[in-house]
Amino acid sequence: MKKIGKLHVITDVVLQDRFSHVALAKMAVAGGADTIQFRQKEGSTRALIETAIAVKHACGDVPLIVNDRVDVAIAAEADGVHLGQDDFPIKKARDLLGEDAMIGGTAKTLAQARQCIEQGADYIGFGPIYATGSKSDAGMVKGLEDLREMVSGVNIPIIAIGGIAIENAGEVMRAGAHGIAVISAVCCQFDPTEATQRLVDQIQK
Repeated sequence: MKKIGKLHVITDVVLQDRFSHVALAKMAVAGGADTIQFRQKEGSTRALIETAIAVKHACGDVPLIVNDRVDVAIAAEADGVHLGQDDFPIKKARDLLGEDAMIGGTAKTLAQARQCIEQGADYIGFGPIYATGSKSDAGMVKGLEDLREMVSGVNIPIIAIGGIAIENAGEVMRAGAHGIAVISAVCCQFDPTEATQRLVDQIQK
């Protein structure tokens, strides 16, 4: 069985511009993040590949997951991809990436989650748990009760996302999430390494 990380730090250069994707990956790994997700919507495919390769080197032994772009994941020899409902089909991604790749699927309902599982997803990204400004299309807030229902309704790890910060990470984990994915809680903090360490502490509690 694949080891799905408990703290997915999604690198971002839109909400902040102090740090690059590579710098954020290095700081998050130094702080104890066990998965890095590279997400960038803009830019040429060649530029995305070059950045993803650099991020992969920065990750060392920590798995790198590329958001949305299967082609970039393949070119960068990433450890997997995370795919939304309107992205590349999970089953097709599995065919291209192979059984060893880590594939996550976004789901906002139990039906979507089960469909992701049928197609071959290894984990489900579920949210937004709380209100978030990191994603304009995040959708309605789900809350902890919906998270509990999702956790009990599927048999693969649930990675909670959306508005998760040091103040509420613990309650998200207690609600049954396998792990959390964060953007602002690390990328937009004064010291991303320290912010990552504090989140790891909350997860381990």
